[in-house]
Amino acid sequence: MKTVCTGLRFPEGPIAMADGSIILVEIEAATLSRISAGNREVIAHCGGGPNGAALGPDGRIYVCNNGGFTWLRGGPFLRPADTVPEDYSGGCIQAVDLNTGAIETLYTHCEEEPLKGPNDIVFDASGGFYFTDLGKRRGRQIDRGAVYYAQPDGSRIKEIVFPIDTPNGIGLCADEKTLYVAETGGARLWAFDIEAEGVLAPAPHPLFPGRLHYSFQGYERLDSLALDSEGNVVVATLGSGCVNAIAPDGRLRASVPVPRFDIMVTNICFGGPDLGTAYITSSGLGIVYEMQWHCPGLALNFSNYA
Repeated sequence: MKTVCTGLRFPEGPIAMADGSIILVEIEAATLSRISAGNREVIAHCGGGPNGAALGPDGRIYVCNNGGFTWLRGGPFLRPADTVPEDYSGGCIQAVDLNTGAIETLYTHCEEEPLKGPNDIVFDASGGFYFTDLGKRRGRQIDRGAVYYAQPDGSRIKEIVFPIDTPNGIGLCADEKTLYVAETGGARLWAFDIEAEGVLAPAPHPLFPGRLHYSFQGYERLDSLALDSEGNVVVATLGSGCVNAIAPDGRLRASVPVPRFDIMVTNICFGGPDLGTAYITSSGLGIVYEMQWHCPGLALNFSNYA
């Protein structure tokens, strides 16, 4: 595993571009940034807390903005605290023009319900997108989370899963018949059967939101995820300093640690020649790593590799 860039301010939401650069958010800096040859360039100042990001059908970057965090630092490590910042006014979905840096806010509510802490996003082939809203922590209180489906022109948003506690990473399998969601607090990976665009099958259990694909044990929490071409769900795992690959049949296939232990390993994406390179955000230390994966990653809709 090699270091791509250091000195970042809690990087997340990486997107591998065909020119070899990585576009990502820096949550503490509240920016959308581009990393190229180890150098950082700010594309846009998003405000709040830009979190997940994805390329959309119009070439803009769509950002899940969680509204911002307060922060804790212990030595070289940075992590979000359990209170909201004084200037928090809610979460939103933004679209950023890569050429101008112009930002359009598409959604702040679903009907009368405000977005609290949008976290991660994935587009389907039709151009709609699924996203998670993890909610916010307020000391002794925490929001219940949800999963939404929305259109990129700002015309329609609907809630498709509620309640689900601390939903974080989200991804689609290759045939788009299964939606995967990582639950942070319970360290569980959920699978949802898709019946139509933005329509999920009923949950198989009355007390749980979806099908349980895998449940982690020990001192682990889950963050964002990506899929590879073999159908493995590769989820960044907080606490253990690694990414874990869960096979399509629900087995833990591999655990890959980052070189410098970091409890805040937050995300992974695929790019490079033949989508064979994994890029991993080690957010607590502000590092992006790269490594060769054993197979190509799954090409995302509307990405440079689709």
